[in-house]
Amino acid sequence: MIGLSGLRGRKVVAQRSDGELDAMAAAGALVAAALKAVRTVASPGMSTLELDAVAEAVIRDGGGIPSFLGYHGFPASICSSVNDRVVHGIPSDDDVLAVGDLVSIDCGAILDGWHGDSAFTFGVGELIPADAALSEATRLSMEAGIAAMIPGNRLTDVSHAIEAGTHAAEAAHGRRYGIVSGYGGHGIGREMHMDPFLPNEGAPGRGPHLAPGSVLAIEPMLTLGTTRTEVLDDEWTVVTADGSRAAHWEHTVAVTEDGPRILTLPT
Repeated sequence: MIGLSGLRGRKVVAQRSDGELDAMAAAGALVAAALKAVRTVASPGMSTLELDAVAEAVIRDGGGIPSFLGYHGFPASICSSVNDRVVHGIPSDDDVLAVGDLVSIDCGAILDGWHGDSAFTFGVGELIPADAALSEATRLSMEAGIAAMIPGNRLTDVSHAIEAGTHAAEAAHGRRYGIVSGYGGHGIGREMHMDPFLPNEGAPGRGPHLAPGSVLAIEPMLTLGTTRTEVLDDEWTVVTADGSRAAHWEHTVAVTEDGPRILTLPT
C-alpha cells in the first residue's frame, strides 16, 4: 500500500499500488473502446439492444468480461438511458433511436479481476440547445470532481467540487439544473461497487481521506428539471419524476502524487 504522511490512523479511501492502477487502466481502456464503438455506430433506426451487442463484442474481443451483464440480474452489458431515463436503462429491440434523442450509455468491464466503469451522454444527430447544454454541464461537473481527486482532500471535497461545477455551468448557461437525488459515485477495484458512496453535492471536509492510489468512480447526473426520480416496473430503469431530460457522465479516477489519473481513457 502507498502511504501518505499525516494520514496514519485516519480512514482513507482504499489505495491501489501503481501496478494495480495500471491493471485498472487496462480494464478502463476496454470500457473506453466499447463506448467509442457504441458512439460510432449509434444512428437513427438503431435499437439500444444493437448498441449493447456492439459493446459486449468489444469487451470480449479485448479479453474482458462485461461487468454489468448478470449483475444482480441485470440482463445487458450496457445501461442505455434515453431522454428522461437517468440511469440503468435496459437495452431493448423496441427502444429505437431517433434524431434528437439524448442518449446516456454506462458501461463496465472486468479484466484480470479489475473493474473499469465509465459513462457518457451524446445526441443522435443534432441536439436542441437545452439538451446539448445539459450534457455539457454534466461533463463539466464530472471534470470539476476529477480535479478534486488530490492527496489530502476528503470524500466530500469531491462531492462539493461536483456541485460547484454544476452551479458554475448554471451561471454560464443562464439556467438551473437538477442534481439527481440519491444517486452518485462509488469506490471501485476488485468489485464494481465498493464503499464509499460519493454524493454529487454537499458540504466539503467530510468522509474518508484521499491518498495516492485511492480510486473513485465519479458520476454526476443532471436533469433539465426535477431532482426526483422514479423506477419503472422493470425494477431497473430510473426516470425523472417530471419527464425532463437527463444526462450522465462518469470516469474511474485515481489519486496520484502527480494529480488525478483517469483510468477509463482509450489507449
